[in-house]
This record gives sequence, structure tokens and C-alpha cells, in this order.
Amino acid sequence: MTGIPFPDIDPVIIQIGPLAIRWYALAYIAGLTLGWRYIIRLINTPRLWNGPAPINQLQIDDALLWAALGVILGGRLGYVLVYDPMQYLAHPWEIFAVWHGGMSFHGGALGTLIGVGLYARKQGIPILSMFDVVSAAAAIGLFFGRIANFINSELWGRTTDVPWGMIFPNGGPEPRHPSQLYEAALEGILLFIVLRILTHHFDALKRPGTIWGTFITGFGAARVFVEFFRQPDIQLGYLYGGWLTMGMVLSIPMIVVGLLIVWKAPALVRFDKTAKTSPAKKKA
Repeated sequence: MTGIPFPDIDPVIIQIGPLAIRWYALAYIAGLTLGWRYIIRLINTPRLWNGPAPINQLQIDDALLWAALGVILGGRLGYVLVYDPMQYLAHPWEIFAVWHGGMSFHGGALGTLIGVGLYARKQGIPILSMFDVVSAAAAIGLFFGRIANFINSELWGRTTDVPWGMIFPNGGPEPRHPSQLYEAALEGILLFIVLRILTHHFDALKRPGTIWGTFITGFGAARVFVEFFRQPDIQLGYLYGGWLTMGMVLSIPMIVVGLLIVWKAPALVRFDKTAKTSPAKKKA
């Protein structure tokens, strides 16, 4: 079988002595920064809300730190605990070597949810609206994260004979699906477009919880689809029948939960006690 050679991309952008700047780190910085700027635009667009947005720019600035900590800590711990606990138990210092890869989206999402949820509760911000704006921007971070996976030559796909099959330097001589690019397209670009249409053309931000639920559903569906092309982690393999993977097991419940959130969004607002607080004043 022939395949497209993997492009000669050094995971390290520049190195000065022991200090190395990696594409992986830059991807996280780009995702967080651009996502933050996008959220600012959302809250500063009055027509998207029922009156003034219930979140102001200063609060988003502060919440960025909580989100960053949630992504990094949750993503790393999620990978360590779910995907390769024995390896990290034997070599615990490797837990901190995030530049080697090994981040779980499901763990990062949970970490972000906890972080910004605690911040919203502390600040008296409607939690559902906070989850909505974070979810609307999350696809940006997913896009850059998957591109970083591609540059790192990790999380590649199963062997294939499709014309765009790629020979990864650490994936053996057979062409493989560039599943990282599939995920970047579906979880990043397509999901962002869907959420953008909902926020700007269907008044979804006026129904707290709708964007959050749609994001969870969309990501879960995209991940389950890509899992049919992605090579499962070697330490886990297939969980059943040569097709069921840990990614599917973690993502299928997301689809169900996301649909329930969209369906029950009006009822959830009544349980969001902070939703009764007055709209936040705009930052001068």
C-alpha cells in the first residue's frame, strides 16, 4: 500500500537551552485566547440575549483562568486515570509531562465544567448561561487541540487504503486514517458552525442550556463517528467485538445527556438559582 508521507513538522517550534516552545502548548494558548475573544463578542452582542447579557467582560476575563486550569488539570487527570493508570502509577513523574501528549477531552470538559461552574456560582452568574458561552467557544479549542495531535503524530487512525491515507513516523509502514484531522473538521469546524447558527439565527442564547446541550450532543456524535476510524489506545485496545472503544463508551452517554439538557432546558433554568440575579453591568 502507498500513502502520503507525514509532513516534516518539528513538534518544537523553537528551543533555547532547556526552554522549548512546542506546537502543543501553542495550540492550547491559541484555543483559550481565541475562545475568550469569541465569548467577549457574544456577550457584547445585545440582540443575542433577552436584554443585557447576564455576564460581563471582567467576569469572563477572570473565568478564563478557571477554564484554563480545568482544561489542563481535568484533561491530564482524565487521561491518567482512564486511559493508562498503570503506566503512570509505575512512573508518576510522567503525570506532569503534558508536553508528551496524553490529554482526555472528557476529563478536560469535566474539569472546565467544574471550574467555571464554581466561579459562576461564586459570582452570582446564571450557570447555564456561563456553560452556554463556554460551549459556544469550546469548538475553537478542540480544533487547535486536534491540529496539535496531528503535529505530534499521535492519536492517528486505523490502517486504510484510501487515497489520503498517511504514513505516520511512529505508526508503522502502513497508511493510516489521519483521524486527528477528521476530528478537527467535525469537533472543531462543523460543530462551531452549528453552534454559531444557533446563537446568531435561532436565538439559542435566550434559552439557557440549549447551546451547552447541543455542544455535548454534537461532540459525542462526532467522537463516536471518528472512533470507527481512529486507532484505539494500545494499552486498552477494543473493549468488545473489534469495534467498541473507550472513546465510544465515554461519548455515547454524552449524546443522551446532551439531548436531555436541550429538551429540559426550560426546566433547568428554574433550578439555576443564580438565574434570578439581576443582569451584570457592562464593564466600563
